[in-house]
Amino acid sequence: MSKKTNARNAALLNLLTWALVVLTLLPILWMVLSSLRNYSDVANGNQLDFSEPLQWQNYRDMWINVDFFNFFKNSLIICSISTLFATISATCAAYALARFRFRGSSSVSVGISVTQVIPGMLFFLPLYMLYRNIGESWGMPMLDTYHGLIFLYVALFTPASIWIMRGFFVSIPRELEDAAVIDGCSRFGAFVRIVLPISAPGIIATATFIFLLAWDELFFAWTLTSSSSVQTIPVGIRLFIGQFQQRYDLMMAAATVSTVPVLAAFFACQRFFVKGLSAGAVKG
Repeated sequence: MSKKTNARNAALLNLLTWALVVLTLLPILWMVLSSLRNYSDVANGNQLDFSEPLQWQNYRDMWINVDFFNFFKNSLIICSISTLFATISATCAAYALARFRFRGSSSVSVGISVTQVIPGMLFFLPLYMLYRNIGESWGMPMLDTYHGLIFLYVALFTPASIWIMRGFFVSIPRELEDAAVIDGCSRFGAFVRIVLPISAPGIIATATFIFLLAWDELFFAWTLTSSSSVQTIPVGIRLFIGQFQQRYDLMMAAATVSTVPVLAAFFACQRFFVKGLSAGAVKG
């Protein structure tokens, strides 16, 4: 293949890449523009009309109308704790599946895979009844509580995280652990001192993945909570559209603000995220 053909193919690939980037960023740009417009302009699709001044007060009104800071705080608490527990659970389970062969290990792996093809709405009713019965029978309220959502998010996001971490652990040579055991480490000591430091990119990638999923989850946060003291940002954004108001401008401002922690987390961990996913993409 000639150099001219290679250059043309590279130019086409670059053009396609930039087209995909523009298509991906266009909704975000539209969201930011909508957050700086009057609600009537947003409803009529006049975001590109720059003859009117930008409505920066939308960001101030957003915090006042539905106490958005409270939803922001709830999301940080619930998502951070869920990420911590789900990452720890996924790390331990993934290491066990990657390193040990035990009776039922294949069934466990298949079971984890099956959970990923079941829509969450199918087990919403049993989950709701279980939460209600736990509150009534055991005196431990699960509905409209922090721990109720945290328990659910850990259960929802751990299976997929196990597969991410398992692929990463498989890529780590077993000989490193065997050498540590020969030098006097226990199996757990080798895991803590050798495997965990090497697998830091994979752990960070998994934690970022869990945090992003928990931050954006709406269905269970909406149906399992009823008070603003527990509800998260997606629920708070939904409250801008109600029976008596259609504040699309404030909803876009709230959506813009809610993306800041997600973008900060992603860009801060981008190097580890990409490295962790690529290192975990091995056959094991």
